Amino acid sequence: MGAKMGQIVLIICIMISTISAQENRDLESLRGLKRAWKNTPPSWDDGSDPCGGSWDGITCKNHRVKKILLPNMGLIGDLPRYIWQFSELEILDLSYNKGLTGSLTSEVQNLTKLTNLILVGCSLTGPIPDSIGNIQSLNYLSLNSNGFTGQIPPSIGNLMNLNWLDLTDNKLTGSIPVSNKRSPGLDMLTKAQHFHLGHNQLSGDIPPGLFNSNMKLFHVLLNNNTLWGPIPSTLGLVTSLQIVRLDSNSLSGNVPSNISNLTSLQKIYLSHNKLTGPIPNLTGMNDLCYIGLSNNTFDDQFGVPSWLLTLPALETIKMHSANLKGELPAALFTIPQLQNVDLSDNDITGTLDISSNPSTQLQLVDLRNNRIGDFIQQSEYKHSIGLILAGNPICRENDVNDSFCRTPTKTAPYSTPYNCRSPSCDSGLELSPNCQCAYPYKGSIFFRVPLFSSLVNSTFYTSLHDSIMVFFHKEGIPVDSLSLKNPQIDPNDYLMIDLEFFPSGEQKFNRAGIIALVSALNLGTFIAPKEFNFYFFIPETETVYTFMSEISGNGGAKRKSSNIGLIVGSVVGGCVLLVLLVLAGMYSFRHKERAEEAPRHSQPFALWDPTSGSGDVPQLKGARSFTFEELQNCTNNFSEINNIGQGGYGMVYKGNLPNGQLIAIKRARKGSSQGGLEFKNEIELLSRVHHKNVVGLIGFCFDKGEQMLVYEYIVNGTLKDSLSGRTGIRLDWMRRLKIALGTARGLQYLHDHADPPVIHRDVKTTNILLDERLVAKVADFGLSKPMSDADRTHVTTQVKGTMGYLDPEYYMTQQLTEKSDTYSFGVVMLELITARKPIDKGKYIVREVKEATNKDKKLYDLHEILDPTIGLSSDLNGLERFVDLALRCVEDRGNQRPAMSEVVKELESIMALVGLNPAESLSSHLTSYEGASKDYDYPYSNDSLFSYTGGDSSTKLHTK
Repeated sequence: MGAKMGQIVLIICIMISTISAQENRDLESLRGLKRAWKNTPPSWDDGSDPCGGSWDGITCKNHRVKKILLPNMGLIGDLPRYIWQFSELEILDLSYNKGLTGSLTSEVQNLTKLTNLILVGCSLTGPIPDSIGNIQSLNYLSLNSNGFTGQIPPSIGNLMNLNWLDLTDNKLTGSIPVSNKRSPGLDMLTKAQHFHLGHNQLSGDIPPGLFNSNMKLFHVLLNNNTLWGPIPSTLGLVTSLQIVRLDSNSLSGNVPSNISNLTSLQKIYLSHNKLTGPIPNLTGMNDLCYIGLSNNTFDDQFGVPSWLLTLPALETIKMHSANLKGELPAALFTIPQLQNVDLSDNDITGTLDISSNPSTQLQLVDLRNNRIGDFIQQSEYKHSIGLILAGNPICRENDVNDSFCRTPTKTAPYSTPYNCRSPSCDSGLELSPNCQCAYPYKGSIFFRVPLFSSLVNSTFYTSLHDSIMVFFHKEGIPVDSLSLKNPQIDPNDYLMIDLEFFPSGEQKFNRAGIIALVSALNLGTFIAPKEFNFYFFIPETETVYTFMSEISGNGGAKRKSSNIGLIVGSVVGGCVLLVLLVLAGMYSFRHKERAEEAPRHSQPFALWDPTSGSGDVPQLKGARSFTFEELQNCTNNFSEINNIGQGGYGMVYKGNLPNGQLIAIKRARKGSSQGGLEFKNEIELLSRVHHKNVVGLIGFCFDKGEQMLVYEYIVNGTLKDSLSGRTGIRLDWMRRLKIALGTARGLQYLHDHADPPVIHRDVKTTNILLDERLVAKVADFGLSKPMSDADRTHVTTQVKGTMGYLDPEYYMTQQLTEKSDTYSFGVVMLELITARKPIDKGKYIVREVKEATNKDKKLYDLHEILDPTIGLSSDLNGLERFVDLALRCVEDRGNQRPAMSEVVKELESIMALVGLNPAESLSSHLTSYEGASKDYDYPYSNDSLFSYTGGDSSTKLHTK
């Protein structure tokens, strides 16, 4: 027994010695990097432990370096040998360090466990080493935007797990490698979804063997090279393809007819080649939204191909200099989703007819430099469509000064709306959308193949903004707000948007925050909305970002590294003690673990000290913890003067934080039935909700036996109060439209972007609040229901809500869906135009409007029930479409109602119809609102926010 125990101890000691040696090899390699590079993070201190969490950009597991994430850190140097010595390294991201020069050596193959290699936007040169094909674990290879030369290594074909291959924007030459008996090739990458090889100097033909039916490719981007020869027919075998970019090469011959097999294709770019024969027939491509066939030498085509009219998703047609002749059919302009048409520099003749009922999405028709002699709609042309006829006979006639004969000026680009009353900051600081002064981190995001063409539709940008912010909050990345600016199509036909990120809680980001931000965008962990598709992010490198000062000496936070000699000297004696301690301690540990388990479930905050942040901290996304004393001080000791209401939850108090911010505090009654675990779950859910059209949770208090929720203070009360005239705020038609759109955007956020998605369950005018600029904010999640992915169709639940707003299908089946909120919102829309209660004196507003509607008459003959203060004497443009939408929302069957995303789009379309910019609904000027900001009573003083009653009725609904 003694001999066997001795063997066990010896084996353990050998293992510990080996592990210690490996750990110290990583430590020495990191110190080597520190010596080799300039501008390493100040936290890289020789006296601290790199795996102790104090070295920015270094992530360890079991004391081995797993990730090195140092994007845009201003590093200067080459790629030293130390970088290839981390045998457990999985992710290496050194992107956008322009000061990194030199070559990528063959030693890269030593990183045998590497899954992600990201060296984008450095200044690396020389060939890509053939040894890179030995890293079998590699999944993501991104070497774009460097100065790599030579050929694409055929060995890349050995990377059988590779999903993403991006070598764009280098100086690579030679042909595209395919496999043969002697060599591998890119055709062997059957798991790959992305071939991004554009903007190089690749030559030769596109090998037919590059494509096969076993591939799962989504993107093939070979644009801007010097490829010649025909497009291989094997391309038509890869039926998973969504984007094909072969433009700006010297390709010739006919486009293969089997390209129509690519029924999942969304965009095809064949412009700027030497293609001949007939224009390819793309019939059956029902997902195709972009066609680029310009600047080729196709056979003469009279009119446009008839199959164009059969593509339901088509948004953009670019066929300038494509040998088109004859007249254009009016039906071309009625394709439902059509936005942009460029048929300039052809031989189009005759009379132009853009149809009396063109696509509602149509924005630009460029027909310059053709032979069009007349325009049927000339006298009634209203500029809603950007039409360009310059260089046609119709514009050469005397006295013709129509706008369509001039090249239009660009419209003002989109930018994130700001709602700041006093937009001024100290020198060097910039104002954030949340009205805080800070130093933003700047960059640009590029979408190679967005699935839309309109640059003025704010819906897309709002969706992108909200998705990014939701992701940052979910991942704990310290971004307080985000500004999107200047969307434009760059020379590469990419959609480029400038981004400004503002730090959370500080004036500057620290290095850890920037590393987390840039790495998330580099690694593709953020998934953009489907309309934007795949992207890459380039930080601003013209100026070096000044990070927040590093704080040192904080209570001994730095851990001193272990000395190698000490480890070796003590390991033998320590091993024996270790074995004894492990055996003796297992029982004690398990006993203690069981003892702690019960109170930890019943008191989830028992180990959490809110002043130190230790223990079981709730996983919050932007909300802060207040002490009882803090809230006591800002409410004058919860005085009666500060008491602004009460409800089912408890009292509501108005408070004033030291920074001047007004808050509303919901204080639970003593002896509340809600336990600590439920309260923790609630604040974790509420803290994930961040949207300008949803009332925001600022924080909470779980201290001294108190449970309190702290919200932003909304000064202009509820929509119900304004419609009733109580506030003195006059709501004309335009303002009601903006309020409807803001509310719809808030609900769409809850349904589509909140994490987890949320069904509100009690949408009504008392739960819609108006801020000082009358921006609508959806309030009160007392009844809201979070959804898992499995719940997306419906949730079976007891019926809760307010009579008059309640979805009848939900009431009958007890199956709650997002369309239940749509129904309630439809009732709110009807309230907006009538100012009537949902149920009043036995009359139901939905039935009243349905019965009164006469679609053959102006305003649907609703004059008798419309609210007179809406402005009946003025032109109520769009009201009929508004009523149509409201009635669709209150259909009895949920599957006949639109989703809130569709409601938002229709409301934005109505706003555009009446001459309003939908984006302005988020940034209206305070001076335009009479009676705004009348701080008369806080809306939470309305007990209906707690008891869920409708109007003045006392009816409560809680049916099982």
